[in-house]
Amino acid sequence: MTEGTAGLAERLTAFVRALRAHGIQAGSSETVDAAAALEVLGLEDRTLAREGLAAALVRRGGQRAVFDATFDLYFPLGVGVPERAREDGPADVAGLRDELAAALAQGDAAALEQLAGLSVDLLGQYGEMSGPGGGWSAHQTLDRLQPQTLLVRVLAAMRAGIVDESFTDRLDRDEIRRRIDGFRALVRTEARRRVSEVRGRERVARHAIAPAADRVDFLIASRSQLAELRRAVQPLSRKLATRLAARRRRHARGQIDLRRTLRRSLSTGGVPLRPAYRRRHPGRPEIVLLCDLSGSVAGFANFTMLLVQALRDQFSKIRVFAFVDSTDEVTHLITGGAADPEELGARILSEAEVTRWDGHSDYRNALQGFVDRYLDAIGPRTSLLILGDARTNGGDPNLAAVRRIRDRARHVHWLNPERRDLWSTGDSAARAYAELVEMHECRTAQQLSTLVARLLPV
Repeated sequence: MTEGTAGLAERLTAFVRALRAHGIQAGSSETVDAAAALEVLGLEDRTLAREGLAAALVRRGGQRAVFDATFDLYFPLGVGVPERAREDGPADVAGLRDELAAALAQGDAAALEQLAGLSVDLLGQYGEMSGPGGGWSAHQTLDRLQPQTLLVRVLAAMRAGIVDESFTDRLDRDEIRRRIDGFRALVRTEARRRVSEVRGRERVARHAIAPAADRVDFLIASRSQLAELRRAVQPLSRKLATRLAARRRRHARGQIDLRRTLRRSLSTGGVPLRPAYRRRHPGRPEIVLLCDLSGSVAGFANFTMLLVQALRDQFSKIRVFAFVDSTDEVTHLITGGAADPEELGARILSEAEVTRWDGHSDYRNALQGFVDRYLDAIGPRTSLLILGDARTNGGDPNLAAVRRIRDRARHVHWLNPERRDLWSTGDSAARAYAELVEMHECRTAQQLSTLVARLLPV
């Protein structure tokens, strides 16, 4: 890969713009660092160039997948169709699968890259390439090739000549799955590269690259994205705890103590160089969560419960309540290190009394149950976070219960995982609740972390 200095600078700038559009905060200083890294490393070794740019531009965990996909668009392995002509390679799916099985067994990275290009060329093309509806499809390629079904064949090839197979069986299977996943990623990269040559890199980077997990809507996140979010709970909680502690230190300074300041100024001839402050000693606040665990909202509520629980040292008391059509306290299910993020929601639904009737959200009964049984959990030092989409399934929103809760609490904030323009559409009572308490759009982990850092009291 070689390119003139002006063209390379333009490409790097466009690359950084695409990263920023996907939430990677690379500014001018990071771009200068990236340019310096490219100047030293060059483009001859693509892997080395990738790692150098990543070191300069990626600052947070969870962003590497977005960086790699964008890098493959702006610094592709090749241009056009694979260098190896189709007539020199397999002419049908069976031949392609045979070569793929051999390359997977040998772990031949170069052969796998070449086969990814051949697979897209042979199986992924659709429509007229010169027309607006034409292109290459990674999904179509993988659906026809079915690389995941080659595990047994590859395992047999890897075991050839091995006498004792029992010890290596599990390791071999895991390694084959890893290689197959890597090949599938190569196919997706190749298909994106081909489409970008026809439709433009900027357009493909905008629409065809999956966002980082912390920018995915809770309500549409896949199982793997939710799992990645759960893994991010501890790092995110440490960052938020540091912010909250810093805010608490700033607020503890209080107002200037005039008498102590004048006394200090005697040593400097009456000039008050070092002001003295009245120290405040505020008590740590109490936090109460009231969480809707129905349907797709459960993923958002589970993540938020775990995040706030991880911040427990910042508060004097944390209590957590969950509801679907009935409300129950679930603090004991998420305390300490006992909570398994993968199973938290299922455990709450099975062990807590949050469903009595049909399993659909019933805000009237849930809010009334909280007022009748747990209103004493709310006091003048309490900040309440309500987590839910405010969809009542056509039932009574029970605004009177929300009003009673609001009147007892220090602060009440409602975090809604739906887009603001969907509030009060259909069976949503979001606007009615928002007239009583502050309601915030909270669709992603990024928004959640910002809101938690801003809303939680000090």
